[in-house]
Amino acid sequence: MGRFDAVATRYGCQVQGATEVALTNLDVLGYLAEVPICVAYRVKGEPTTEFPVTAKLDAATPVLKTMPGWKTDVSTVCAYAELPEAARRYVEWIE
Repeated sequence: MGRFDAVATRYGCQVQGATEVALTNLDVLGYLAEVPICVAYRVKGEPTTEFPVTAKLDAATPVLKTMPGWKTDVSTVCAYAELPEAARRYVEWIE
């Protein structure tokens, strides 16, 4: 399971005209002490929040933000309110 790429997700939603997205696999992040999120890319030394398409992507380096992990198995959680606080903060940041 890789990091959540907020830049690529935003770009994908814009290009596809998405009005809703589903966040899945919170349970597989439960072992991490910190959860990384790609919040920008660095292209030729300059940060950008625009997704670097095609040729620019090969030279792009992700800029990561980390959030506290929840170090808890959430695979049986059925309600948002039952998630650990750190997991809820992660979801709310992505929203």
